[in-house]
Amino acid sequence: MAYLELENLTKHFRRRTGLFTPPEIVKAVDHVDLSINEGEIIGLVGESGCGKSTLSRLIMQLLMPTEGSVVLQGKRLADLTPEEIRKRRRDFQMIFQDPYASLNPRMTIFSTIAEAVLTRHPDLGKDWDKLTAQVSLLMEQVGLDSRYIRKYPHEFSGGQRQRIAIARALATEPKLIIADEPVSALDVSIQSQILNLLRHLQRDLNLTMIFITHDLSVVRYIADRIAVMEKGKIVELGESESVFKNPQSPCAQVLLNAIPKIQF
Repeated sequence: MAYLELENLTKHFRRRTGLFTPPEIVKAVDHVDLSINEGEIIGLVGESGCGKSTLSRLIMQLLMPTEGSVVLQGKRLADLTPEEIRKRRRDFQMIFQDPYASLNPRMTIFSTIAEAVLTRHPDLGKDWDKLTAQVSLLMEQVGLDSRYIRKYPHEFSGGQRQRIAIARALATEPKLIIADEPVSALDVSIQSQILNLLRHLQRDLNLTMIFITHDLSVVRYIADRIAVMEKGKIVELGESESVFKNPQSPCAQVLLNAIPKIQF
């Protein structure tokens, strides 16, 4: 049985184009079926506006589907109560594109990570030393010096902030990570470091991951399989190297041709 299954997942929005005109239906996600195995990294690629981020928010239960369902370990998330969803969300976490926007600037790094740790281990709130040790361990796990846990997000570089965001995501001990364009806001030299970190964490912790991007060259490195999305639909799905070397859909071919080629 697949770890995560998307069954006919659909999300439509109503958009008004004029005061006296009927609303237009925007098919952000349109009848998507996708199965992801435990420990697998799926690269979800597509041009801006194709529905990638909407799909990720449907999986996270931040949006409710118009039709279809999200099944996690055999359990339909739509069948859970809001309280059960809050508890289950510890098992699936999201890493956002802009780490500065996703971190509270008024909270220290310790407070940010500790808050997430306590959702999984509330008893640690009674033992300050053990809580501090757990936060420090997470910092070191993502390649940051634990001496800096009392600092604020603005005191770190973009790459360091993204490492902090990753540590916060790991703090709830999830099994599923959704990384939504996690390196697109970073310098090229830092992108490879974050990609290597995510790959190592996935292997060490046996994480299941959905890696969202518009850059095929990035997803080729990290993903086991690639799903190509266009106009709310998955138009191609296959092994990473197969899609990269022999793209079948016009959308994948466009994304492949968009990769910069260096000529000497």
